[in-house]
Amino acid sequence: MTSDIARMAQDLQNQLTTWRREIHRHPELAFQEHRTAALVADALRAMDVAVETGIGQTGVVGHIGSGRPAMGLRADMDALEIEEANDVPYASQVPGLMHACGHDAHTAMLLGAAAILSACGDRPEGEIRLLFQPSEESWDEEGKGGARRMIEDGALEGLDAVMALHVDSMRPRGSVGIRSGYVMAGVDPYTATILGDSSHSAAPHQGLNPVVLLAQVINAIQAIPALKTDPLQPAIISCETVHSESSSGVIPEQASLHGNIRAYDPETRRALRQGLHRALETVRVAGGDYELVVRGSYPPTHNDPALTAMVRDCAVAIVGEARIWEAERSMAGEDFGAMSSRVPGAYVKLGVQLEGEQRPYHTPRFDLDESALPVGSALLAASALRFLKKNTDNN
Repeated sequence: MTSDIARMAQDLQNQLTTWRREIHRHPELAFQEHRTAALVADALRAMDVAVETGIGQTGVVGHIGSGRPAMGLRADMDALEIEEANDVPYASQVPGLMHACGHDAHTAMLLGAAAILSACGDRPEGEIRLLFQPSEESWDEEGKGGARRMIEDGALEGLDAVMALHVDSMRPRGSVGIRSGYVMAGVDPYTATILGDSSHSAAPHQGLNPVVLLAQVINAIQAIPALKTDPLQPAIISCETVHSESSSGVIPEQASLHGNIRAYDPETRRALRQGLHRALETVRVAGGDYELVVRGSYPPTHNDPALTAMVRDCAVAIVGEARIWEAERSMAGEDFGAMSSRVPGAYVKLGVQLEGEQRPYHTPRFDLDESALPVGSALLAASALRFLKKNTDNN
């Protein structure tokens, strides 16, 4: 069965490339993926796949089969505010926007998996749900990304497992990276506003300089991971931007600090939040005040051991043991964590490196080897079929 799926995926090479390039030419930002969503919905309908649109604002959900067991396959669709520097026929046609993280490829590969799955006449009982998600790179005014919005609209209801595939432009074409346990950190963006008292800079004693207070807070923040968290648990609390509005000769009334908390372990995340509050309390000791907003943006991404082992077996059958690597853990965030915290999940990497080149994520020259796309489609389809068969047999 797996060899048949790999062959079917390879036969889709031209179509996968066409889908990916069409999406790449027309990048859309978070919750604005209207053109991409329409392309996805039209392609699924052409395969006789049942389609729901407007899920999570601009997301698309496809249903192949019904009932239990049920497995979801997720691809993200949004692009980034980056001006493309690649001189290729499929370069972005939208000034200032670019698919610089491979979401165009993710969408194309999931469409390829849908084509394979919809053509399988002996598909096991159960449902394979296709989750085309908006807004992985950003979040809305309520601090919610596409995964959370889709969950709120019921996209995960009744699922027993969920899987996502992400390209890796620094790994050899067609190789697969996977590991059990935590693979991406939880990310909690924060904004701290330091409230002082404005005065002329020639008379600082008549006011309270929030910039000076903020400098002390930053030093205290940098000590939090070393003093307040388990040294065996990864922990980051970053200070990223500082802002104050004033003119020359004027001590401002307030100053703000923006940053992120990153950790895997829930207790470590709590300790970092508590430490941030304690660091800011020094402002009140000096006679000022502060306001702190922490948004729980991305939960940690966790790979379920049993599901991960099953996906790994499928990957070995498709690419061979020699082309499997143990994916590194990262302190970057991925809102797939919102899904894998609800149902058992597997987040897998696919090598798409252009031979002899380094094209990192989120850069103007990001690109990928499109000949790897069939591997991704085959792995998604094979994993879903294996899950349905295994769980149907167990029942």
